[in-house]
Amino acid sequence: MSSHPKKLILVIGATGAQGLAVIDALLSPSESNTPSPYAVRALTRDVSGKRAKELAARGVELIEGRSDDPSAVARALGGAYGAFVNTNGSGIGEMAEIYTGIRIFEIAKRMPTLRHYIWSNLRHVSKNAGFDPDYRAEHMDGKGRVGEWLQAQESSATEDGLAWSTVTTGPYMDMLKGGMFRPLNIREDGTVVFAAPVGDGKVPLIALKDLGWWARYSFDHRKQVSGKELNVTSERVSWDHLVKSPAAPRYTNASHLRTGSLFSTPRRSRSPLANELRPGANTTTLGQNLSCFWRVLRDDIIDKDMAWITRTHPGTYTLERWMREEGYTGSEETVLKSGEDGKFNWKTDKAKTALL
Repeated sequence: MSSHPKKLILVIGATGAQGLAVIDALLSPSESNTPSPYAVRALTRDVSGKRAKELAARGVELIEGRSDDPSAVARALGGAYGAFVNTNGSGIGEMAEIYTGIRIFEIAKRMPTLRHYIWSNLRHVSKNAGFDPDYRAEHMDGKGRVGEWLQAQESSATEDGLAWSTVTTGPYMDMLKGGMFRPLNIREDGTVVFAAPVGDGKVPLIALKDLGWWARYSFDHRKQVSGKELNVTSERVSWDHLVKSPAAPRYTNASHLRTGSLFSTPRRSRSPLANELRPGANTTTLGQNLSCFWRVLRDDIIDKDMAWITRTHPGTYTLERWMREEGYTGSEETVLKSGEDGKFNWKTDKAKTALL
């Protein structure tokens, strides 16, 4: 057994789907089957919540507070070696996320023990699309702007320096179970209906287990990733490929219903995208944001280098492997914490989806 103390990693966004996957990876044994060199601390709004209690039972230290509260962030960062930061843009909104993302890094720079800061990033898709408002997916742009700001900051991988890196991901493959990618209907004959305005686009889906792998890889390879963006995914999936996957043995059939728009269907499409904000003139609605996001996916605005990804991570999930391991049937499950908390804005009108 190693006599070296474990490196303490603060995970912000720990009880979300992404945070749980990152913690799983950090606590797992190393590839040599030696114990993990990491211990985990979680910043969470509610230490009495179900997911927080489950983390505590695994030995994760809990700190109660919000990521947009500088004093709570400073308290949580104290004594930590590293930080994995995933802010809740879908809760606080794009402008608050940009400020919060910058402020957390500024606080991190003042922590004498901190050596590696990882920003959980998304592509600045508006920029990729020439700032065409049809592609302004705010939940991506907020994180992407912070990621670009980080590029202007010093990253030092020396023994006493603070290195930063970003893990740029995208939509979760696991959202095929619960989220905007799930089937909208299972007909009486067993046909599983995937209805989406994605056309021939290839959606860069990342399995949560792969996302956790990249977070662990980054902490394990601090010098190699210092100052770099790791732009990762699992597989680029077209919906025609999705419905033809041989890994869905329980399907009677599967159908890709091509649609121009789905936003008459979500029951709360006029609600603010950021579920902590009140409706107002300057508030982007869920329907507006998701319409832009589907255009991003339809028109392949998100770039990924699959050759580099699979070369670096040969165990990258394919859709088929993920479906087999998950025993995927198309039945709806809760994946995102917003669903568990009753803040899941894109619940559909079942009377309408039953007609698909």
